[in-house]
Amino acid sequence: MSSFDPIRLGVAGLGRGFMLTLPSIRHDPHVRLVACAAPREESRAAFEAEFGGQAYPDVDALCADPDVEAIYIATPHQMHRDHAVATARAGKHVLVDKPLAITMDDANAIVDAARSAGVHLITGPSHSFDQPVDAARRLVASGRFGRVRMIHAMNYTDFLYRPRRPEELDTAQGGGVIFSQAIHQIDVVCALAGEKPTRVVAMTGKWDPDRATEGAYSALIAFENGTFANLTYSGYAHYDSDTQMGGIGELGHRKDQSAYGTSRKALAALVSPADEPALKSGRTYGAIEPPPPAPYAEHFGPVVVSCDRADLRLTPEGVEIWGDTAKDFVAAPPDPAPRSPVLRALHRAIRNGEPPLQSGPWGAARLEICHAILRSAETGGFVDLKHQ
Repeated sequence: MSSFDPIRLGVAGLGRGFMLTLPSIRHDPHVRLVACAAPREESRAAFEAEFGGQAYPDVDALCADPDVEAIYIATPHQMHRDHAVATARAGKHVLVDKPLAITMDDANAIVDAARSAGVHLITGPSHSFDQPVDAARRLVASGRFGRVRMIHAMNYTDFLYRPRRPEELDTAQGGGVIFSQAIHQIDVVCALAGEKPTRVVAMTGKWDPDRATEGAYSALIAFENGTFANLTYSGYAHYDSDTQMGGIGELGHRKDQSAYGTSRKALAALVSPADEPALKSGRTYGAIEPPPPAPYAEHFGPVVVSCDRADLRLTPEGVEIWGDTAKDFVAAPPDPAPRSPVLRALHRAIRNGEPPLQSGPWGAARLEICHAILRSAETGGFVDLKHQ
């Protein structure tokens, strides 16, 4: 079989997660969409019109499709276990959007199901696949700058005020910034550190009673070799840390500065809170087009990696090297399919048997850190990690 034979991919869920990955799927030759499962008839009709594949109303029917080799689980967080386990048991390879699951029991069940079925399991897309992160990881691995000593990651966004379904504002159902946003920073710093995380201490913020879930956090992760990483995130829609990224947004497009405050204004204009899910559904497949290919790489806010002989600053264009006596720059050009690294990883796993870095156990280990952040915020102390 040719190494460029595309993976026949099905997708479960045609919501916002799928929309963010769709431009890459459209432009990457390593996968070919052949089927989907979605509850909204409008989305299914749009899928059939664009891709000509089968569109099912439920995931079980998608799993039974003999033409599907792998399924991209892009359904809401709380559905990941049922859908990923069903996919694995049907003998299909599994790509699960971050986070792998909400609870550790659910994550372990997904990992066990994939192992028992002998199928590949990849956790992503996450920002650990971004081109600048990959470039920085290769610089670190080269040994040119000595050991990684410290990593700083921060991000200030409007996350909490984008349109949300009720469960997205309920921590127990995977809502808030920990499971949806911290998982990105955790993935990035763990990929760059290249070492086993050992313990976490953190504080979280729940500052809006009308959106009573975590909207901010600061966390410190210790690694086995003494490296440490500090992570800070706010989704309260005030300061925008993309100003430190040249005005380039998370998806690699230059931001319209006149659009400041749009998220809060849109919510304030709603007649009733019950109208918010409808506003959310207006961002799904079949209702709106995803953005065109981006001129810059995707990113997740400012990241600085401190090594023995240099600091590496990740940007949407590449990696700045701040050395002992001179500065340098390593470009990380954007891919027309910005999330192609995860699609290539899926292709290499299925066609060549190459296990990806962001495997199922990787996803479960990163999820443990999310729970450690929450537990540390409750107890006020360090939380030891046991499943890394």
